[in-house]
Amino acid sequence: MAIPIAYNFRNLVVRKTTTIMTALGIALTVAVLLAVLALLHGLQTSLKGTGDPLQVLVLRKGANSELVSNFTRTGFQILKTKPGIAHDAAGEPLASLEMVTVINLISVDAPDGINVTVRGLEPIGIKMRRNLKLVAGRWFATGRREVVVGQSLTKRFPDAQLGKKLRFGTGDWDIVGVMSSGQSATNSEIFADLNQLSSDQHRSEVLSSALVRATDPVAADALVKNISNDQQLNMDAELETAYYESQESSGALLRYLGWFVAIVMAVGSSFAAMNTMYAAVARRAREIGTLRVLGFSRFSILLSFFSESVLLAILGGVIGCLLVLPLNGLTTGVGNFQTFAETDFSLTVTPGIMMGGIVFAVIMGACGGLFPSWSAARKEILTALREV
Repeated sequence: MAIPIAYNFRNLVVRKTTTIMTALGIALTVAVLLAVLALLHGLQTSLKGTGDPLQVLVLRKGANSELVSNFTRTGFQILKTKPGIAHDAAGEPLASLEMVTVINLISVDAPDGINVTVRGLEPIGIKMRRNLKLVAGRWFATGRREVVVGQSLTKRFPDAQLGKKLRFGTGDWDIVGVMSSGQSATNSEIFADLNQLSSDQHRSEVLSSALVRATDPVAADALVKNISNDQQLNMDAELETAYYESQESSGALLRYLGWFVAIVMAVGSSFAAMNTMYAAVARRAREIGTLRVLGFSRFSILLSFFSESVLLAILGGVIGCLLVLPLNGLTTGVGNFQTFAETDFSLTVTPGIMMGGIVFAVIMGACGGLFPSWSAARKEILTALREV
């Protein structure tokens, strides 16, 4: 015969102070883990959402990012003749020569400034980014010192606001527009006219990379092989989506650190739950003896106390989820070890992440409640009835 679950709920309510303190300890552990998972999920969503599977990014041989790559205008003219490249309505190849550099901007989190990516490109480069749209202002005019900033930058960088000026290179640049590309990493960039930016940076001939669009997925794979094997071009090519997915390694340190902190806190929370349950067993010795006299088996006692510990953990898990919910949608950023600039993104607390947090809490409760439950089940009837 099993002990009713209502018995466990009543005990948790009666011992409300101990219940709340233990649940809060579990909740804080769960909240830390969920915050890290939400951050990593936001970063992964941002990088995976960047790029087009039909587009191929071309870099210098051996370069792992656009910032350290060199691409000449002569090489770009050769690249545009490759078979498999799509053309626009006017018959022009969908190929964009681009230049990438970084500037230092003061953010709300870093008074000393953070590196931000500035990308020089021509109008065709904007056209090739299908999900890119203007949310305020206008696009930069060719030949002018004008820039368009990503929407994420406007939330964290006071100087990256429509109508203001950015000072980098040899002078000031007017911010004439704000762009958005869903949750992609493009929201962390600043766009400027290619020729104006390259002249400002004294790199008129040697730029960074090229982006080309293939006619179909088969052509995209063929383009990657063709370009990478071309001895005259001496370039490496990969799908744009693969390039950004490879940058997920920037979140590896956060993942390991987050799990380490969460596990250390989980051990402490498990011991707290264990102490709570041992104290409950000691206080309720006569109660345990009475239950045995009424015919409840040792297994029923064990299952009851174990269930109580798990219920306590579930309460802590739910509180932890509620604590982390306000972080959903919060814009933050992490340094990218490949681009040497920050990638901005929004923390995303998904139902799956919250469910994972509650499961994590249940594991803590199970680990903390097993030995006290076993201790309660082993008590002899007469011994338990004599205990005060």
